[in-house]
Amino acid sequence: MFLAATGCTSPIPADGHGTSAATHSPSTGAHSTTAPDRTKDIMKLRLTVDDATYEATLNDSAASRDFAALLPLTLTLTDYASTEKISDLPKKLSTADAPSGTAAKPGDLTYYAPWGNLAIFYKSFGHAAGLVKLGEFTTGIEQFAKHRGDFKVTIATAD
Repeated sequence: MFLAATGCTSPIPADGHGTSAATHSPSTGAHSTTAPDRTKDIMKLRLTVDDATYEATLNDSAASRDFAALLPLTLTLTDYASTEKISDLPKKLSTADAPSGTAAKPGDLTYYAPWGNLAIFYKSFGHAAGLVKLGEFTTGIEQFAKHRGDFKVTIATAD
């Protein structure tokens, strides 16, 4: 008997997030495989405003992978509705397999597909159609929110 296995994989970080795990039980001879957890963070980011540095992570989604491909990226953020900091992106991101929308909480990095912009929430916001979560801040959202007026942020991978 000949068995072949094929599959698609995405980049896997050194910490092993996003991997599938196969196990074999010697007592029963059974094999089991757990599917990749696509909600795990796949990439660490560093956001820099002047001398301040903030950390965030991206999830494993088509939109997040498209966003990561743009990095490093310097954007001018503007406050919007006293809830989020927004900026246009240089290109549209894929929304393949994304939910039709989501609610946001403080620290969420999101993509608002109808406008093609990045939105970093510092206050909660109800469900919005076309809002796709890319990841979240892991440090400093309270300090980040204190930046006033238009300001530049550089977003890069944290090696």
